[in-house]
Amino acid sequence: MSVKLFDTAEVQAFLKEAAGFNQEGGNPRTKEIVLRILSDLFKTIEDLDITPDEYWAGIAYLNQLGQSQEAALLSPGLGLDRYLDMRMDAIDEQLGVAGGTQRMIEGPLYVAGAPVEQGYARLDDGSDANGHLLLMHGTVYDADGNPLPNAQVEVWHANTKGWYSHFDPTGEQQPFNMRRTIITDDQGRYKFRSILPAGYGCPPDGPTQQLLNQLGRHGNRPAHLHFFVSADGHRKLTTQINIDGDPYVNDDFAYAVHDDLVPPVTEVTDEARMKEENMEAPFAEIVFDITLTPLVDGEDNQAVERPRLVG
Repeated sequence: MSVKLFDTAEVQAFLKEAAGFNQEGGNPRTKEIVLRILSDLFKTIEDLDITPDEYWAGIAYLNQLGQSQEAALLSPGLGLDRYLDMRMDAIDEQLGVAGGTQRMIEGPLYVAGAPVEQGYARLDDGSDANGHLLLMHGTVYDADGNPLPNAQVEVWHANTKGWYSHFDPTGEQQPFNMRRTIITDDQGRYKFRSILPAGYGCPPDGPTQQLLNQLGRHGNRPAHLHFFVSADGHRKLTTQINIDGDPYVNDDFAYAVHDDLVPPVTEVTDEARMKEENMEAPFAEIVFDITLTPLVDGEDNQAVERPRLVG
């Protein structure tokens, strides 16, 4: 039996009461957001005839999600992180901001406080015996194509098991393994040595994968590396590159792949080049130049403040 109550004066008044509109205290913005979310949920319950059993199953799921600390994992999996980026892209288009390296979602695994190096850094500590050497380098430019000295390139990525330092349950990684901040040289160049990361999937028994199973979706990410890039007078760029050839490079559960963010990977076996780069074995090479965009009316309108771990 279908019951229609949402549009009644009683329910509309009840929604405002529940959202605190009858109280003088509180935060007006929070009240506005809660009213909209409650209204959408009430309407969903009515339109889809959601049963009490289904509702309480949802509440139990939210409790499980919190206990597992997977909310920041589910968010990109449902496309919410990417939608925020899409909105930022649309705002840039309205403002006439063009060019610049494609932004991409941050993900939940950044850690502030990584060691700072000048021009060049080694990210890995050499303990991952399965790692294939990686040399990645490029130049940071401004919107006019001029190199940006002293730009800050923060980079972090997973190991060959798909684990990030500070979040690795095996305890095998030291703090800030595969995490560095590199200051570009006087020609705007950065370079680092590391190992190729592995892709990974959501915890198979966790609440994120449980929901994805209900949607008929996998929870896998291709191998990738994350970046924050910033420079005086420019907007901070959040992006990531994906490793070309990964089986999920065109099927990322987090919707964090863009054609411009899949640079070629070149295998280098020439001994002279290996010696030049101080590599003891053949290595993969990635060249990735980065272009930043200027502040908008003196402000960084794409900077995002969110809770982040400090190492």
